[in-house]
Amino acid sequence: MKNCLLILSIGVLVGGCTMMPKYERPAAPVNNSWPNAAAINGPTNVSAADLDWRDFFDDPQLQNLIGRALVNNRDLRIAALRVEQSRAQYRIQRAELYPGIQGDASVVRQKTSSTIFDNNSTVTTGQAQTTYNVGVDAAYEVDLFGRIRSLKQEALERYFATDEARKSVQIALVSQVASEYLTLLQLQEAKRIAQQTLEAVQSSYNLNKRSFEAGAASELDLRTAEAQVQTAQVNMANYTQLVAQSENALVFLVGQPLPNELPSGKSWREQHLLADLPVGLPSEVLQRRPDILAAEHNLKAANADIGAARAAFFPRILLTGSAGTASAKLTDLFTGPSAVWSFSPQITVPIFDLGSTRAKLDVSKISKRIEIANYEKAIQTAFREVADALVVRSIIDQKLRAQELLLQAQQKRFDLTNARYRQGVDSYVAVLLAQQDLYAAQQDLLQFQATRLLNAITLYRSLGGGWKS
Repeated sequence: MKNCLLILSIGVLVGGCTMMPKYERPAAPVNNSWPNAAAINGPTNVSAADLDWRDFFDDPQLQNLIGRALVNNRDLRIAALRVEQSRAQYRIQRAELYPGIQGDASVVRQKTSSTIFDNNSTVTTGQAQTTYNVGVDAAYEVDLFGRIRSLKQEALERYFATDEARKSVQIALVSQVASEYLTLLQLQEAKRIAQQTLEAVQSSYNLNKRSFEAGAASELDLRTAEAQVQTAQVNMANYTQLVAQSENALVFLVGQPLPNELPSGKSWREQHLLADLPVGLPSEVLQRRPDILAAEHNLKAANADIGAARAAFFPRILLTGSAGTASAKLTDLFTGPSAVWSFSPQITVPIFDLGSTRAKLDVSKISKRIEIANYEKAIQTAFREVADALVVRSIIDQKLRAQELLLQAQQKRFDLTNARYRQGVDSYVAVLLAQQDLYAAQQDLLQFQATRLLNAITLYRSLGGGWKS
C-alpha cells in the first residue's frame, strides 16, 4: 500500500510542463484615436466603466426598475446560471490533475463445477466458496506533456469568458430598461401634445361649425376643420397604442408586472443624463468592455486546446493500483496474512490512427484562427459603437437648438395665421397648414430631446458602463 501511494505521489510531482503555444494578444484592428477627436475630453477623469449605473441614472423610479430587472430578468438569470455551469465544468477538469481514489468492499459467493479439467487431471469439488474483499483503488494519469493541464486551462478560460458574457448581458439589460423607460416617457409626452392639438382643432371645428350654420363660413372650411379633428384623433389612437406596447416591453425587461408602489419618477422635462461622459483612448475602452474580454478569453481557451491536441501525439502514462485485504472468512478479513495489493502502470502510444490525431490538431489551430477573427470583430464593433455615439453627441445639441428656434417660429406663425383667420383676412387652409407644421415641429423637438438622452445611454453602454451592481 505504501509503495503504491509513493509511486502515485512521484507521478503527481513529475507532471508540470505543457505544450500550449505562447499566447500573444493580437493587435487591435482599429485606429489609436476616435474619428471625432473633439468629443473625447470629459469633465472628469472617471471612466464610464467605473461609473455605477445608480450614479448615471438619477431617476428614482428608473433606478427601482433597473434593480428589479437585475433580479428578475430571465436573460440575465440564464447568463448567471451559465457562469455557474462553466465554473462546475472547470472544477471537473481541474480534478483530473489529481489521483482518483475510491474504496470498495465486496462479498463473492460462488460454486464451481464438480469436475474441473486442468492439464488432463481431474479436480473434484462441489463446495460453495465465499470471498470477502475490502480495498482502496487509485488511478492517476501522469501529465508529462501537459494534456490535462491544457484542458484545465481551457476550462478556466471558458469560465472567465462566460462571466464576462454575463457582464455584457447586464450592461445591455441596464441600457435597455433605461431606453425603454425614457421611450415610454417620450411617448406619453407625445400623446399629451397630441391631446392638446386635438383639443385645439376641436375648438376650431366647433367655431367653424357655428360660423357655417350662421352662413359666415364655407363648407370647405368646415370639412377642412373636420378632417383636422379626425387626423388628431388618429394620432391620439396611435400614441395610445405605442404607450401600451412600450409598457409591455418594460414589463418584459423587468421580468415581472410593474408594482403600484414604485417611487415617483421625474417628468420628461426633468430628465437629464450625463452627456459629456469621459471617453478616453480606444485602447483603454477596449480593455474594459466585457464582450471584448470574453472574446479574448475564448481565444486563450482555443490556444490552450492546441496544447492538449499536441500532447495527444505523445505517450499517455496511466498509473493504477489497489491495496486491501481478502479472506474466505469475514472474521479473518483484518487478521492474519490477508493483505493484497496490485500496481499496474500503463503506457499508451499512438502509432496508426489514419491521421485522426493530426486532424484534431488542425481543428484546434483553425478554431484559434476563428477566435482571433471573433476577437478582432468584437474590437471593431466596439470601436464603431463608440464612434457613432460620439458623432451623434457632437451634433445633437446643434440640431436641438435649431429645432427649438424652428418651434418658436412655427408657434408665432400659427398665432398670427389664426388671428388673421379670425379677423377674416386669411382662409382656414392657412390655419390648417400652420397647425400641421406646428404639430410636426413639436414632435420633432421631442424626438431630438429623446435622441440626446438615448445617445447618452448608448455611449454609456458602449464604453462598458453598467455592469457594476
